Amino acid sequence: MKIKITSDSTCDLSREQIEQNGIGIFRLTVILGEKSYKDGELSPQDIFDFVKESGTLPKTAAGSQAEYSEFFAESVSGYDALIHFNISAQASSSHSAACKAAEEFGGRVFVIDSKALSTGQGLLVLKACSLAEEGYSAAEITKTINGLRAKVNTSFVPDALDYLHKGGRCSLAALIGAKVLKLHPMICENPEGQLIAKKKYMGGMSRCIRAYIEDLRTQYPQYDTTRCFITHSSADKELVDLAKQLVMQNFRFDEICETVAGSIVTSHCGRNTLGVLFISE
Repeated sequence: MKIKITSDSTCDLSREQIEQNGIGIFRLTVILGEKSYKDGELSPQDIFDFVKESGTLPKTAAGSQAEYSEFFAESVSGYDALIHFNISAQASSSHSAACKAAEEFGGRVFVIDSKALSTGQGLLVLKACSLAEEGYSAAEITKTINGLRAKVNTSFVPDALDYLHKGGRCSLAALIGAKVLKLHPMICENPEGQLIAKKKYMGGMSRCIRAYIEDLRTQYPQYDTTRCFITHSSADKELVDLAKQLVMQNFRFDEICETVAGSIVTSHCGRNTLGVLFISE
């Protein structure tokens, strides 16, 4: 069975990973003022400059049913089936639009709510690619992936809460408290795909990242060793290097992938946010 794997652009996979696995990407939209851009057309610095100058966050837009229909028609051509991944339905209407579009293809298009974002979603996409290469059917892959979603650690630590506050995900009191006390929350995705603040760290980002990775080591003694992602929104090189060093010391992943978050994710978390993402057992 010849299966095509696709995802919306929030999976934050590298160009090399996308090309090597033949993954189709549906690019969501970022709106700066009156101008619209496809995810990938803007650099993180473009986002930061816009927020600094305007005082507001960029707007993001999901695809329409018609856009998904066109994308699926092009992507499934020449394949027996297509499996498409969306950012958590709790964060975007993309999943709903994609599901409606999939109904037009007589069961050849399978749509998965990743219940994640960024490379938490990317981990599931790459797992689906591996299963397809091993010869599993689209239905079998979909069932397996749906069972894995709750095991994906999608978490990150922001340097500042300004972007989360502007986006309505952080109260003014929490923002002020975080600035005064130098608090950095661990933001994670719960099994329902909702972003929640799980724990708070105090101090500089280096100290917080050390505590964050130690907490991950303690919480997840068993995990899929295939790969992990260190994903960040243009974080300082010293912070990224520290995270890599600590992951190497505390885990035994076969592959540690560094990726920079795309414009959709960056629009909601701000500069210097960093997360370590992997699949637990």
